[in-house]
Amino acid sequence: MPCKTQAPKERPQGAFGGSPHNIMLTPKGRIPALLALEDGTVLRGFSFGARGEHSGEVVFNTGMTGYQEILTDPSYCGQIVTMTYTEIGNYGINPEDSESLHPWVEGFVVREFNPIPSNWRARQTLGEYLEEHGVLGIEGIDTRRLTRHLRTHGVQTGLITTQTLDPDEAVARAKAAPKLVGRNLVAEVTCDAPRRWYGEGYSEDSPRPEHLTIDITVPPTHAAAPDFHPNVVVVDCGVKQSILRHLHRRGCQVVTVPANFTAEQVLAFEPHGVVLSNGAGDPEAVTSVIQLTRDLIGRLPIFGICLGHQILGLAFGGRTYKLKFGHRGMNHPVKYLPTGRVEITTQNHGFCVDMDTLNGSGLIQTHINLNDKSCEGMRHEDFPIFSVQFHPEAGAGPHDSSHLFDDFMALMRDSRT
Repeated sequence: MPCKTQAPKERPQGAFGGSPHNIMLTPKGRIPALLALEDGTVLRGFSFGARGEHSGEVVFNTGMTGYQEILTDPSYCGQIVTMTYTEIGNYGINPEDSESLHPWVEGFVVREFNPIPSNWRARQTLGEYLEEHGVLGIEGIDTRRLTRHLRTHGVQTGLITTQTLDPDEAVARAKAAPKLVGRNLVAEVTCDAPRRWYGEGYSEDSPRPEHLTIDITVPPTHAAAPDFHPNVVVVDCGVKQSILRHLHRRGCQVVTVPANFTAEQVLAFEPHGVVLSNGAGDPEAVTSVIQLTRDLIGRLPIFGICLGHQILGLAFGGRTYKLKFGHRGMNHPVKYLPTGRVEITTQNHGFCVDMDTLNGSGLIQTHINLNDKSCEGMRHEDFPIFSVQFHPEAGAGPHDSSHLFDDFMALMRDSRT
């Protein structure tokens, strides 16, 4: 059923210029757009960013900040992201906060886009950034109504379009769009060849963290031993750069490798440990990484993050299942079962490990989500292997769980002896 939207307020020109169709002076001159869901729901709004038509799984994120990190997180490949916070774009886009080289979302849904950012680090407006990278944005949407609809009926395929304003046609196109379940999106986001990480980039002349204009990261609780600079191979399923930054700051020599690498290719780097990164799509479809993990079990320490956590569960013979609407935000409470400690975590996932399918595998559950009691972490009883469903690197979000990188360092030190 179409959504009745209020006429937006008159808008001034963007702080950094911007094309006329991106930031219009009056509601009358702005470009109308539709958001259509496969269940027949149609919401009307206005275009910002690029024009055209993109489909994807429509999900929501409850973070009040961090939209740049969300846009550039490869885990969102194949998805249209809805922000529940009412005004987005307040602080613009800057060169430091991206989690990859470009945005990965199929579309971006907001209640109100702010074209005049107020932040000394900003170099572009959000609208300019989306337009530059061909990402469709739609504003004027009742995002809280949309979020309640997704919570009630589940996430589903949708479509943002400026090419048609016919609701029936838009819904038909949404129904015909590819579904996320069963798709190996890791193949679309992984690197093409091994790359070494140099602090803030993949080239040797990249600035080191201490040379950045601003450094708001939290120091490790205990640094690596001065004589211990472990080689760490990160299997790139869509890795966030904050993960690489945390490893590098602890003295690791970090190399990312493609998701189709074999165990022999990984071991050729003589790693002290392997990180299975976060990533996009259905974990059961990523058969190459599942097999790689099986071949590495018992041979060196492994740390799984988000999709990497799910991959570990599958490698040990378990199953994953799709959550109704997923966990995406920066305020998800997780309990560490051995101590009862509760940490507030950043999350972005739509699938979960079914611990009931891992009986006898040696994996035991270590973390639980306090909202829905789903599995948030596990470790192996015998092998130096552990994983978490949430994002200990945050980016953006709280730093409660950054100590897990220190735990991985300790695991590699202990395994060395």
